[in-house]
Amino acid sequence: MIEQLANYIKSIITVTDEELAIILSYFKPLKTEKNELLVVQGQMNQRSFFVGSGCLRIYFITENGQEATRYLAFENNFATALCSFISNEPSLEFIQALEPTELLYISSPDFYHLLEIIPAWEKFYRHYLENAYVTNTNRLMSFLTLDATERYKQLMDVNPKIIQRLPNRIVATYLNISQETLSRLKSKRY
Repeated sequence: MIEQLANYIKSIITVTDEELAIILSYFKPLKTEKNELLVVQGQMNQRSFFVGSGCLRIYFITENGQEATRYLAFENNFATALCSFISNEPSLEFIQALEPTELLYISSPDFYHLLEIIPAWEKFYRHYLENAYVTNTNRLMSFLTLDATERYKQLMDVNPKIIQRLPNRIVATYLNISQETLSRLKSKRY
């Protein structure tokens, strides 16, 4: 899995073998069970996770007690409760493994230490932040401008893996629709 992370990093930034070895030395392995919570609301999030296999979900609880899934990370993606990771304040989100998941993680202090000692890590971080911003903006816009059918079709086009791999309950919380609406949309076979 460390080779998987190395290839991912090299696909984004140019680093020497020595710099890559230093970066990788800060990551530690973690195996989770299905439905295991890695971060709970109110807890400090001090880790950023790289998914080697499996799936992580970042979600929060709405004021009416419903789960709302903000982000899903499959293989070769990073996931973290970013606001807590950056601000060092308690997380407003949960991070959950939806499947048995193999991860590599880096602590917040180690991540920021790498920013100081490896100049290319700044570019990696900028790439991560830019992608997070674009992803979150696109999701927000879809909630404001698309109806349930259009959001479902967009997800089928952009990331069908979510619909194929995850239970309807999770997909519905990601699309911000009811499970009944999702079942109806799936039966129409868009």
